[in-house]
Formats: sequence, structure tokens, C-alpha cells
Amino acid sequence: MNQETNYVKRTQRDYSMSFKLQIVQQIERGELSTHAACRKYGIQARSTIVGWLRKFGTFDGAA
Repeated sequence: MNQETNYVKRTQRDYSMSFKLQIVQQIERGELSTHAACRKYGIQARSTIVGWLRKFGTFDGAA
């Protein structure tokens, strides 16, 4: 029997803009940490999310 998990391994190119913004918003609202977002959404590098926060977030730089 196949057991489903929430973990989906992704490649560099398949993150939509809405996906990125959704994650940035969840982190900024305090619903997720960058590490939790990596685990939940199968993002391989935390630095990917940090880059999205710098690019799309409302934080003042330091993430």
C-alpha cells in the first residue's frame, strides 16, 4: 500500500509566483518558519525562501 506524505521534492523551476508569495505571507504572519516551510513544501534550500523574503517580503532585509 502506498503511503502519502506532504513532502514533495521540487525542482528549481517549478515555483509559481503565487506559490512564492503564499509562502512569504505565511512566514511574515508567523505561521511558518523558513525551516518549517522547507519541510512542509519540499523546498530543498532555506536560502531559496530567504531570497523570496528579500525579493517579495515586507521585512527590512535581515531574515
